[in-house]
Amino acid sequence: MALQNPPVSQTRSFSTVFLIEMWERFGFYGMQVLMVTYMVKKLGFAEVDSNLIWGAASALIYATPAIGGWIGDKFIGTRRTMLTGAVVLMIGYALLWIPTNNSLFLYVALGVIILGNGLFKPNAGNLVRKIYEGDEVKIDSAFTIYYMAVNVGSTISMLLTPWIRDYVGEHYGDALGWHTAFGVCSIGLILGLINYFFMRHTLAHIGSAPDERPLVGRNVAGVAAGGLAIIAASAFILQNQDVAKACVYLAGVVILGIFVHLIRSVEKSERAGLIAALVLTVQTIFFFIFYQQMSTSLNLFAQRNVDLDFGLFGVHILRWIPEQFQSLNAIWIVILSPILVWIYNTLGRHGKDFSVAAKFALGFVAVAVGFFMYGLGAKTAVGGQISSWYMVWGYGFYSLGEILVSGLGLAMIARYVPARMGGFMMGAYYVASGVAQYMGSVVANYAAIPDNITDPLQSLPIYTSLFNKLGFVGVGCTVIAVAMLPLMRKLSLDHALADVPPVPPVHNEDL
Repeated sequence: MALQNPPVSQTRSFSTVFLIEMWERFGFYGMQVLMVTYMVKKLGFAEVDSNLIWGAASALIYATPAIGGWIGDKFIGTRRTMLTGAVVLMIGYALLWIPTNNSLFLYVALGVIILGNGLFKPNAGNLVRKIYEGDEVKIDSAFTIYYMAVNVGSTISMLLTPWIRDYVGEHYGDALGWHTAFGVCSIGLILGLINYFFMRHTLAHIGSAPDERPLVGRNVAGVAAGGLAIIAASAFILQNQDVAKACVYLAGVVILGIFVHLIRSVEKSERAGLIAALVLTVQTIFFFIFYQQMSTSLNLFAQRNVDLDFGLFGVHILRWIPEQFQSLNAIWIVILSPILVWIYNTLGRHGKDFSVAAKFALGFVAVAVGFFMYGLGAKTAVGGQISSWYMVWGYGFYSLGEILVSGLGLAMIARYVPARMGGFMMGAYYVASGVAQYMGSVVANYAAIPDNITDPLQSLPIYTSLFNKLGFVGVGCTVIAVAMLPLMRKLSLDHALADVPPVPPVHNEDL
């Protein structure tokens, strides 16, 4: 680490990353909240195709950060790679700003966004870790604030971009409405980059070894060529669903095969931890199948079968746009996270904190209840539309499950995996999560509504049938997770007795 004169405080360095991360998440979630309905309503795609295209894009978005982290560490530097990723994302959203209905143009724009996300996300998280390197007390607090930035940025954009689409569409035409909303995502990145320019000196001493050296021409050329290849490959995969399906499922088989190979070949003392990590990774994959419903089936459900008016005791409060319901996930996470941290700390002080495996089981209970809420709402639906309050509570339970399951995913890898294979295993974890999100889109298609059905009374039972089935799958996951608790306790004990050096502490926003 380079010396500074005068020194820059950790807080100021952290604020620089915090703010550009907040604007990056503003752009990403502002785009995500609209993408499936944009393909259905503006481009005329069938729901089945829209769900699968976004599922494939989600899988690629989760896979590319492993490449971006490698580029940052070995070639052009963590700081430079993060900045490059932000610029690429800005360009990707700007491409969506251009008013065209050309589907190939959409695939290329998504390919640029996939590349930008892969360059930005792992390196932003790595910079936060480097800022607080050696200070484990402050790093946990820093990542808590960092996670809040994600949810603040995403909440604002998920509420704002649907409103902008409707307002501009009403006054200046539907096409301009959609593309202006995407343009706001690009403006968010522009604001983040302007802020970074003025605060860049606070990170001058933070980064990987390549950040301290002049750029090497062949490294820059190699990264540029590789980036163009990723964009081209992503666009090709997104427009060829058979290729996408083959790639996703092949990745899943390869990861499972590698897990099995490692479990068989590692030292006996390391085997228990790897088996525990495999069990919990499989459970996480099931969670991400549920997670993908937010931007697919639940989003489309809100378009057709949710009363958009919020009222209390007969008094009208406000009216939401269907896509805005997705912001409930981020809102609930902001509300619930500090409560759970307080519970964990309180139980920990008394030596009664739950194991990771037990928290996973509780998470699946919450997810199951969340999906059953939508089926319950159908019992009192009026004209095929359920009360918006069922969406609020459904998302609430689901978000609690997310914090308990997904929020502990990387902590689980850090706890059970030997340090020497930590980087690979985290990459495998993210690829597995991407595979699961594609599978979630496949599941969402069980509730894809045919074009000839427009009556909410006909679409309601189709959606609630899927949600109730997902609720029962959540119950099944809970039963399996509870049944696995004795094995997980034994594996955790064997792992602890083996005294395997762990991976350094990691956090889920390292993605």
